[in-house]
Amino acid sequence: MYKEVNVIAVFDKTGKSVLMCHRQKNPYKGLYNFVGGKKNENETAVEGAYRELFEETGISSDDLDLTYLFSTRYHLDGIELQVFYGKLDHDVTLIEEKNPLLWIDVTENFADDTRFAGQGNIKHIIDIIHESQQRKGLIEQ
Repeated sequence: MYKEVNVIAVFDKTGKSVLMCHRQKNPYKGLYNFVGGKKNENETAVEGAYRELFEETGISSDDLDLTYLFSTRYHLDGIELQVFYGKLDHDVTLIEEKNPLLWIDVTENFADDTRFAGQGNIKHIIDIIHESQQRKGLIEQ
């Protein structure tokens, strides 16, 4: 049985910035990461993502629609990572839970593992989202 956890890539209404938290404890203490957390047993993957997003940021389903991008299993750790993303419909006031929140320009080098968590996964996730949006004609190439 895998422990299900999620991360959520939230883009501002222009799509030019992505929301990150600055991790205050391990894993990834001191690094920037997407918001997210553990899915509760009694909820679906998307319910868990919306709940974690609201708890950590104050952003709700009234502010954006989340898309389930993919999930991956880390067999050695017994973890299933569920990845979601969404673009805000309007400006929001962020409400921090434990980790400081900030908007980071999408042109940053997210592969820099001295600043960003996930051993390159953040760059991978942002690249997949960007390519998907290009294929759908939602953003320019």
